[in-house]
Amino acid sequence: MLKVQNLTKVYEDGTVALKDVSFEVPDGQFVAVIGLSGSGKSTLLRCINRLIEPTSGEIWWNDTHISHISGEELRRARRQIGMIFQHFNLVDRSSVLTNVLSGRLGYINSMSSILGRFPEEDVQRAYTSLARVGIRDKANNLADELSGGQRQRVGIARALMQEPQMILADEPVASLDPALAHSIMRHLLQINQEDNITVLCSLHFLDLVQQYSTRAIALNEGQLVFDGTPQEIDDDKFVEIYGREAERIG
Repeated sequence: MLKVQNLTKVYEDGTVALKDVSFEVPDGQFVAVIGLSGSGKSTLLRCINRLIEPTSGEIWWNDTHISHISGEELRRARRQIGMIFQHFNLVDRSSVLTNVLSGRLGYINSMSSILGRFPEEDVQRAYTSLARVGIRDKANNLADELSGGQRQRVGIARALMQEPQMILADEPVASLDPALAHSIMRHLLQINQEDNITVLCSLHFLDLVQQYSTRAIALNEGQLVFDGTPQEIDDDKFVEIYGREAERIG
């Protein structure tokens, strides 16, 4: 269970990215986080795993008070939370296999990580993760030799290496064409359904929200303005989320 209580984030320049946001996510849900660019979606996801420090409020993951831990305790908590990025965050001149293995860095000692030495069982797990997203044959390619869709599948495989209980996907299909976007979303949905992994995925397009998520939460100028099923987003709710000038698609 993820619990976010009165979460606020104010950046040093005074920008209020999140304002008093509260919600709970039971285990196994697929939640779409929606809203305009700049509404606070990425800030929310990055606060949950502490890539960004919240200004105030609380974040609980199961029995762990994520917003108030540090050091080794934070590292242990992060093992359970996979992160997938819009721009992939791969090491371009490293192999696909090495990039996927980096998902195990929270489990091995610092010297092994510096030397790039991983147990054989982790190497086999990496091959399995690549096979699961359909690119095992690309294991020895350099990351920058792959297409955008393939690179994002490497990101998914890397997240799976953490053996996560929750995956945070920060606009994972924003830079992909529609066909590739659906492919990536199908992989995330399969992981959610087969492994009972909670997924929070920030998205722009309502057709993807309606097809893949069981719940949507919407932000507007850092405030939570909707929490319900995608089917409940009628024309009035759409205007509240996106503004009257936005064109509804899907």
